[in-house]
Amino acid sequence: MGQPVERESAEARDSALPPGQRIQRGWPVTHYGPVPKFRPERWEFRVFGATADGEKRCWNHAEFTALPYTTVVADLHCVTKFSMLGAEWGGILTRTILELVPPAEDVTHVMVWAEYGYSSNLRLSDFHAERTMFATHKDGELLTAEHGFPLRLVVPHLYAWKGPKWVRGVEYMTADRRGFWEERGYHNIGDPWKEQRYSYQEQLGEGPEL
Repeated sequence: MGQPVERESAEARDSALPPGQRIQRGWPVTHYGPVPKFRPERWEFRVFGATADGEKRCWNHAEFTALPYTTVVADLHCVTKFSMLGAEWGGILTRTILELVPPAEDVTHVMVWAEYGYSSNLRLSDFHAERTMFATHKDGELLTAEHGFPLRLVVPHLYAWKGPKWVRGVEYMTADRRGFWEERGYHNIGDPWKEQRYSYQEQLGEGPEL
């Protein structure tokens, strides 16, 4: 099991708050649509699209949760302007998935798919980042259904909508394509330090045409 990095002091974390954000004590529930019912016998995690060998890879719930477990300490920044600092996330690093199912050489982006057809697109570099994780736990406890159990993506350096709840798979892509919220006016990249909240803020080359 991986070891969490040392927690920063409250003062250091507060000084690292992205612009326009406020510190949140606790973890509000925010999502679109109903909370899906978890059926372990039907649950499957898929990696598909432009894989290096052209094949799809699937894990059932027991197989996926048996993958190497790691913890990271990272913040969560919501586009609604709250930030939750210094949480300990536990789960499977996205780098582990990339090692088990390598993408083709020309892959530039991924689409992370979740229940009800929800999706979020990421640059491969963001998906490959050191602390990007498919989380199953927060602060040592299993995620609740409202917060994404059995699996949610955590991308600490981007706004939280880039990390969907109730994840079911990853599609490797050789060109960018907007996800659910990106098609509905959210920024294609979503960097909180640049306050990339909405698509009208996008610069040339930051996203496909709407």
